[in-house]
Amino acid sequence: MQRAFTHEPDADRYALRLNGEIASVLDYRVLGDAISMTRAYTNPPYRGSGYAGELVAFAVDDVESNSSRHIVPSCWYVAEWFDRHPERAGLLHPRTA
Repeated sequence: MQRAFTHEPDADRYALRLNGEIASVLDYRVLGDAISMTRAYTNPPYRGSGYAGELVAFAVDDVESNSSRHIVPSCWYVAEWFDRHPERAGLLHPRTA
């Protein structure tokens, strides 16, 4: 199965495609010095396989590597991801940490 993680800034989202089909998306909004991760969604046939978590990890790595922005976990799933990865808490916006 071919996996492709992409950042699609024109659509304000990150996506994970499996064999060319969108399996999971992570929507965001840029808020000045922060990026608010607003919605993680996995298409029903792909749920329960950990794809959303992999996509959040990809997006967090991308934000860390390619910007100086902090992350606001507006989506419950992203907030829980940070709870499970406390070593990444330094990326959270000071108002949410």
